[in-house]
Amino acid sequence: MLASEFKRRRRELMRMMGSDSIAILPTAPLLIRSRDVHYPYRPDSDFYYLTGFPEPEAALVLIPGRKQAEYILFNRERDPAKELWDGFRAGQEGACSDYGADDSFPIGDLDDILPRMLEQCERVFYVMGCNPRFDKRLSEWINTIRSESRSGMHGPVEIIALDHYLHEMRLFKSRSELKAMRQAARISAKAHKKVMLACEPGVWEYQLEAEFVHECSHLGAKAQAYPPIVGAGANACTLHYIDNRDKVEDKQMLLIDAGCELDCYASDITRAYPVNGRFSETQRLLYELVLAAQDAAIAKVNPGNHWNDPHDAAVRVITRGLVKLGILKGLVAKLIREEKYKTFFPHRTGHWIGMDVHDVGDYKVDGAWRLLEPGMALTIEPGIYIPAGSKGVAKKWWNIGIRIEDDVVVTKEGCEILTKDLPKSVEEIESIMGA
Repeated sequence: MLASEFKRRRRELMRMMGSDSIAILPTAPLLIRSRDVHYPYRPDSDFYYLTGFPEPEAALVLIPGRKQAEYILFNRERDPAKELWDGFRAGQEGACSDYGADDSFPIGDLDDILPRMLEQCERVFYVMGCNPRFDKRLSEWINTIRSESRSGMHGPVEIIALDHYLHEMRLFKSRSELKAMRQAARISAKAHKKVMLACEPGVWEYQLEAEFVHECSHLGAKAQAYPPIVGAGANACTLHYIDNRDKVEDKQMLLIDAGCELDCYASDITRAYPVNGRFSETQRLLYELVLAAQDAAIAKVNPGNHWNDPHDAAVRVITRGLVKLGILKGLVAKLIREEKYKTFFPHRTGHWIGMDVHDVGDYKVDGAWRLLEPGMALTIEPGIYIPAGSKGVAKKWWNIGIRIEDDVVVTKEGCEILTKDLPKSVEEIESIMGA
């Protein structure tokens, strides 16, 4: 992402904030995995969206109209001894020269410097609840300033939810963001194809997961957007199954929901196919029903349609199809009205996607589903899951779980399928696996 992109975002946010205001946003803390070993670090999405700064122990401050500096970054100082062990630090000079800060101070000086900045502002834009330790510090700073009102200091009189403004900005993807998301989608599609080629009776779910992760890393995406879901047979009927520990068997369906993260942008793809590479008649009927539901949902991703239109389309197709197959019984309209389809299709048809795999942004505005607009990115992922013992369902359908998921972005004319490189028709899947 170009430095100009981050600068544009900061300027847009400061325009909305107005004068006499300050925005404060700390990045994510380091988290301990075990004893003195940390989890791989990933910056807070909101913080990274405005700064592009990848290091821990940092905080962003924006003060619109401040003469000395509008964009201030508090971050770690250079420390040759620590850098020998843990790697390069940008320091104060790098924060300005490489990340566009107007000024930078050591993160250890935050308690001394930031309260003086708060004194000059009436409104504080901040995200409460995400970082309890920082919440406490901010409250203490503000209370200290207010306690000194007799000496002429007034300080902030209002705290405003920063995420309300920032998440609306993040909902609409720029050209640069879509470029990153397309690349993440291409890498994930290639990794899914690798898994298709490696899938056969007798391999283990964790081995197929390893194929996916290896291919993503090999192509430059070291991080996964979420823990991969690789489940065969009954495991495919658990929506967020991540144990990935069982052997896959002949005649089972495999469901793999996996996507890499590239430059802090996520991809999210799900495919389902027979372990042995050939659909049985039962598997094919259910698979093509889910695929038809996805096609109907994608056709509703158009500017001017509302968020729930794709889900409604998928529900109609799946309910009608389950009645035709004898899995549901009754009138389609009544079954939809009573939500009987949820026994086999229990989740929504999609979610926003971007820097977070379940990305930020409101789904409703003033109590009504929001209208789709160009630049919004979402997933389309209908599914059918029939675990063993499903009451009133013939055994031939048991232990089949199918979900088909693609990432799409709304355009002026309709939508673009970002994950189009990964085939999903029965014929295409059997051809790839047969190779």
